Amino acid sequence: MLLALLLSTGRTMAEPAPTRLALETGAGRVISLAAPVANVFVADPKVAEVRPASSTALFVFGVGPGRTTVAALDAGGRPVAELLVTVSPSGFTASQAQATLGRLLPGSRVAVAATGRGLLLTGSVTSPVDAARAAAIAHGFAASGQEVVNELKVENTAQVTLQVRIVEMTRSLTRALGVNWNALGSIGAPSILKTRRLGYDGRGQVRVTHVDEASAAWAHTGGAPCILEGMVRFDREVSLIAARNRRGDIAFYPLTENIHRDGILRTSIAPFDNPSLQSQAEAYLRTLLEALDYIGVLAVEFFVEGDRLIANEMAPRVHNSGHWTIEGSATSQFENCLRAILGLPLGSTASQPTVMLNCIGAMPPEQETSDFPALFRHDYGKAPRPGRKVGHLTFPASEIETIGEWQHRLDPNV
Repeated sequence: MLLALLLSTGRTMAEPAPTRLALETGAGRVISLAAPVANVFVADPKVAEVRPASSTALFVFGVGPGRTTVAALDAGGRPVAELLVTVSPSGFTASQAQATLGRLLPGSRVAVAATGRGLLLTGSVTSPVDAARAAAIAHGFAASGQEVVNELKVENTAQVTLQVRIVEMTRSLTRALGVNWNALGSIGAPSILKTRRLGYDGRGQVRVTHVDEASAAWAHTGGAPCILEGMVRFDREVSLIAARNRRGDIAFYPLTENIHRDGILRTSIAPFDNPSLQSQAEAYLRTLLEALDYIGVLAVEFFVEGDRLIANEMAPRVHNSGHWTIEGSATSQFENCLRAILGLPLGSTASQPTVMLNCIGAMPPEQETSDFPALFRHDYGKAPRPGRKVGHLTFPASEIETIGEWQHRLDPNV
């Protein structure tokens, strides 16, 4: 088993490719379907309404600016169609912005759509410079106070840039790895609905206590692409961080035990010494890294249930639970990320027992931390805010009394 949501039931189905539909407020369009439809779900009815035109056709009507997703199912609960609907205000300047970008960036393929908050740029450009230029041009068309979301991709991969590619698994690949996309039918409730992108520290997550709440939960995410995870009774949480370079060499760090509260990582303890689970985790990450031809650092968080691991979340980047490697490993996860991307040999991941404590909300005064010579202080320079990770402290694991004192200082509820 590779990903928790996730166990294949042996059931297969032909899943329709998503269809993009652009509308203006007050306008509608009839969409023909390949099979009869029994149920239709709209993630955000404030953006679009759907009415049956016939058993094999839907009338989609633009209600208000924004983006939403429409899912059409047959009587057996199988997907017939998935519509990605973007609704623009009538007469909005998205079309003008797109025409201007077409003239000024002739080698690019940029699509501009209106959302409830501003403009969304999708498509591709030939260089990072053109991506930044496109965003700057779009800002000139956005109304005061509105934002421009730049999701442009750079096609010219031969250009040397320090960027970490976020590779989404295709449905065929994930199915081959044991993923079941009929999640609600096989997992049910209680469960956790999570956005596939931009979710962290408990954000982008909605608890589903009954299957009847699924539509409302999805609407709460704004109709974002999501995964559904079953509730798991676990013993502890761990994570594994690995790096893979352009030659296909892979380096694994030791398993790290992680302690969370309120959905936020508080403490990481390395290593979590369990050779059997270390071997399992390395096998899972190796499968992912090689299947995705992944270059860079990848982190996967696991639930430990007895003598097995259940994957919880995956992060295609350096990860908070690996910040201890700065002091605790011969080569930190940050250095190995750069080595992997630049095609350099990966550094040694030999590590010593280390504990990391996150600073949540605000950093402790520098004069307090300076009284502890074994403490390593990392201030991210962020403004204080409740629930925000603003830095971390790292200690050799042998500093038991110091660690205990700082755990209490940082989180009196421990």
